[in-house]
Amino acid sequence: MAKQEPVELSEYERQRQENIAQRDKLLKQLALDASSAGLGPGQKPKPARSANAHNRKKPAVKKIKEEIVPRRTSSRIAGIEADSEVAKRKAEEEYVAVQEVARVKRQRVSGPLDLSEVQVAGKGWDKNENFLVDVVSRGANPHERTFGHEEIKETTDKELRALREKMSALELYDGFEPNRIKITPERIYSLGFHPIAEKPLVFAGDKLGNLGLFDASQSATSVKKETIKSEARDEEDEEEEDDPAPNITSFHLHTRTISSFQFSPHNPSHLYTSSYDSSLRLLDLTASSSTEIYAPIDTSLDEPISGVELDPHSPHLLYFSRLDGHVGRIDTRASPDTVEVFELSEKKIGGFSLNPSVPHFIATASLDRTMRVWDLRKLSGKRGGPQLPALCGEHESRLSVSHAAFNAAGQVATASYDDTVKIHTFEGMSGWEAGRELGEQEMKPSSVVRHNNQTGRWVTILRAQWQLHPRDHVHRFCIGNMNRFVDIYTSKGEQLAQLGGDGITAVPAVAQFHPTNDWVAAGTASGKLCLWM
Repeated sequence: MAKQEPVELSEYERQRQENIAQRDKLLKQLALDASSAGLGPGQKPKPARSANAHNRKKPAVKKIKEEIVPRRTSSRIAGIEADSEVAKRKAEEEYVAVQEVARVKRQRVSGPLDLSEVQVAGKGWDKNENFLVDVVSRGANPHERTFGHEEIKETTDKELRALREKMSALELYDGFEPNRIKITPERIYSLGFHPIAEKPLVFAGDKLGNLGLFDASQSATSVKKETIKSEARDEEDEEEEDDPAPNITSFHLHTRTISSFQFSPHNPSHLYTSSYDSSLRLLDLTASSSTEIYAPIDTSLDEPISGVELDPHSPHLLYFSRLDGHVGRIDTRASPDTVEVFELSEKKIGGFSLNPSVPHFIATASLDRTMRVWDLRKLSGKRGGPQLPALCGEHESRLSVSHAAFNAAGQVATASYDDTVKIHTFEGMSGWEAGRELGEQEMKPSSVVRHNNQTGRWVTILRAQWQLHPRDHVHRFCIGNMNRFVDIYTSKGEQLAQLGGDGITAVPAVAQFHPTNDWVAAGTASGKLCLWM
């Protein structure tokens, strides 16, 4: 093949090639100049490795439990000849086994399923502690019972059954319908009986500082007779006499909520009241007068008081709790500036209680989710300065604890927003040495009762309240029920009764026992009174 001669470039093509070469040379020179000046693109620096990078734990890979299926086996190793009858039969058996596993997997499950057994992802499931607890069981179902005659019939323990029948036999006061007994003008926050056993006298404190009194020995008939004996009425009044209203007396003692009150165990005519207006007052029923016994010296201070209790062994020693986490102790004979104040929590203390048998022990319930037990015999800190009683122990709940109440047997009942009522049992407290520390096991509740405590904004917080001196020596407490009942439980967490009745149109949230008689009273957010005797 002949060699081709080179083609001579035209003038135009030669000029174009020279321009391209000159342009490439210029671009290379510009790139070199930019690189030397530090303007060109450089290599990205590697990210510095943190000092504790090697300490970081890799997230644990959860092992997924593999489903067990029939395994294939080698016919050659088993000594089975290919295309033989044995090999064909073996293949058919393996196919049938695989199809059976697939069929079972697709089959519907008709029985009940426990979520802890069918969980496929996430951490272990606990039906009592999970993120759904705050969502379910929150709603109230008015007048829907969760305890009644069927549960009593199924009780096998004779003593427990007799007690359940006795407490469930309490009847709603029929002198007046509950929606007509408006004992206070506003929402009830505190309620209790006068300790007298001969007559049911009910006292209640409301949101605006009013204290109401109701004598439950009256009836519509007795009120009507008293009205007839009074001076003559006009025709309009005579029409109203056919359906007279109950006789209720109320006094405006405080300027803000009456959060708590207690009758003196040494003088039943003395009633001590605490209020969000930062004061404590003594109502003398005999003298018909109310006297302020404590308030901040600086009138500009706002220190709302959430509770008050008297030392059952010392008639002049009084304790109170504040919403800012402090508990105070004052001798009513001394000057108010001699009050001792202990900071027992950084957050609100919603309720506290003295042990009736050994009152130097105090239990507090706080917004910080704890119930704590303190010993007032042993104080730390300098005299004259901030002091703190010895902390015996604490128990933490999942959500805030609303109240803590001691009974004479050394048991503490608490109600908290995790929808539980817990009973803590502390035995032999009278023999404890000062400042004794309790372990975690000793602080654990002896009983836990599931209970809807989600009151919301318009219902007063539910509190478990013990009967102080039960005649049969069986300790029990009552607590309001969001379904418009009052629940009664033993110190072991066994439910005794669920008190209700016609005419209850709101949640009887503030419930209280008479100290000795089997009488139960409860107040609503509308100031109405429910009473069972």
